[in-house]
Amino acid sequence: MRLEAKTAFITGAGSGLGRKAAELFAEEGATIVAADVDLEACAETIDRVEAAGGEGRALELDVRDAAAFEAAIDETVEREGLDVVLNNAGVSHERASVEEIDAEERDRVIDVNVKGVWNGCHAAIPHFKEQGSGAIVNTASLAGVIGAPKLGAYSLSKGAVVNFTRTVAAEVGPYGVRANAVCPGVTDTAMPRKNRTEEEWKATKEEMARHYPLKRLGEPEDIANAMLFLSSDEAAWITGHALVVDGGFSCC
Repeated sequence: MRLEAKTAFITGAGSGLGRKAAELFAEEGATIVAADVDLEACAETIDRVEAAGGEGRALELDVRDAAAFEAAIDETVEREGLDVVLNNAGVSHERASVEEIDAEERDRVIDVNVKGVWNGCHAAIPHFKEQGSGAIVNTASLAGVIGAPKLGAYSLSKGAVVNFTRTVAAEVGPYGVRANAVCPGVTDTAMPRKNRTEEEWKATKEEMARHYPLKRLGEPEDIANAMLFLSSDEAAWITGHALVVDGGFSCC
């Protein structure tokens, strides 16, 4: 198994990509520490992990809280050890032009998407450096690579994650620690489904899929598989990379 005897700390694990990553990482042998601002949803993720034969625990965490993040990482190191940190928690905003997005909404997105990733790296790096190993995977977005009209604050935040990941990789590489980012295209999770009925989402999904060479949107397992690869020893010589997983959209 690709993560046998390793521990993975995953934020945003209560739903979407974080939940799928937790399930997949557990299937590959990892002990899961699933963190989310929604403890009930996070506990459900661990129930699914354990029902499939895996091990893990859930904890409530607001990634914007640097002290709480540091305490959670310290506790994990003491209890289970730490091998992988997946900084996956993220939020978006309603589609609007740059001049229409107010400062409060901009700051909400940056606080979760940028400061949350910073806090996760800041908390984990000392432990990884001390043990001489570790993998950090940050969830960015295709919007952080090519931009996305009407998603200015989101694009800003995810672009920051991409470049910050490269900086972290350069700093921690000499200690045997890797840092990479995953940049998903539109994926069938709660985020793009927001404010759409099932019927509306089905129609939107079909229309959007026309613009992808592979003629479909991403599924959570498509992104989770990329996260798994970058977390595993198979990616032992890959660091500072922003892996675009977008069904070919950025080729067009």
